[in-house]
Amino acid sequence: MKYDRVYNFSAGPSILPEEVLESVRDNLLNYEGSGMCVMEMSHRSKVFQKIIDEAEQDLRDLMGIPENYKVMFIQGGATLQFAMLPMNLMKNGVADYIVTGNWSKKAYNEAKKYGKINLVASSDDRNYSYIPDCSDLPISEDADYVYICENETIHGTTYQQLPNTKGKILVSDQSSMFLSKPCNVADYGVIYGGVQKNIGPAGMTIVIMREDLIREDLPTYVPTYMSYATHANNGSMYNTPNCWSIYVCGQVFKYLKKIGGLEAMAKMNEEKAKILYDFLDESKMFNGTVEKEFRSLMNVPFVTASKETDAEVVAATKAAGFDNLKGHKSVGGLRASIYNAMPKEGVIALVEFLRNYEKENYKG
Repeated sequence: MKYDRVYNFSAGPSILPEEVLESVRDNLLNYEGSGMCVMEMSHRSKVFQKIIDEAEQDLRDLMGIPENYKVMFIQGGATLQFAMLPMNLMKNGVADYIVTGNWSKKAYNEAKKYGKINLVASSDDRNYSYIPDCSDLPISEDADYVYICENETIHGTTYQQLPNTKGKILVSDQSSMFLSKPCNVADYGVIYGGVQKNIGPAGMTIVIMREDLIREDLPTYVPTYMSYATHANNGSMYNTPNCWSIYVCGQVFKYLKKIGGLEAMAKMNEEKAKILYDFLDESKMFNGTVEKEFRSLMNVPFVTASKETDAEVVAATKAAGFDNLKGHKSVGGLRASIYNAMPKEGVIALVEFLRNYEKENYKG
């Protein structure tokens, strides 16, 4: 029996490929002849060890992760990394942050608890609608790292060029763009992402970290579980990991490899985003909130002329089978998150609905 599904534009937890969901369903009660569900099996079993090993290798294949980088599957959302990063990376007690939206601002404020955190650039002056020029930043000579959120989920901005860190380690939160396009991992010291936005169930973050940044000599106040060495030295199984999330993410990695990898995925994402942005550019009722040069391929915020109309449109879209289009509570408006698993047909259908809504309701 095939169940009817809405077009789910949620920013996270979010849509997953139907092919993956069907595979998970078919193996739910008896995973590959093990006689049990992955949710039930021991993380110390040979069956699960194979699952996590394959997941890591498939991710390495997809991203071309160099051998001198560790891959860690860590419980908790990306928000936990806001504290783990400064706890682990600050030797001099100094870090530089670029704030381009809600999530980098939260990371910046959290990091201030652990050292001297310098705000070297911000787009707050125009409500985070753009990415500031990062070609010649006042990078601190003693900065242990430079931090960015490469794709801001709420405000819908993304970096077209990485900042010039002047030799300092670059740390990037890629949560809402993870695996959406090719990535040169060697450009970064650390890449991390909460998996629930683009590749799996909530409750886990993937951290990709250059080995020389993993320290054993941490301050005594750092909890054992919040040391990257704890996870790196124990193959992400210091304690019981998020087995289910690792399994589903692994299935998504296999799916991405099957369809042609990140190059193919990037092409699909560009095509989907163009359909929606082209409509917003020609619309008289709906307006995108991000400057064109910095638009995200994943998260598309837009507004009408009033909050009341925004709410009416959200209600109408939900009634028509388009779910989770309400903008984040901090900014309002509407937002369509068109992650990897959102089919092109879903974006086309949404644009058709919005175009018809405008014809029927715009009073200009």
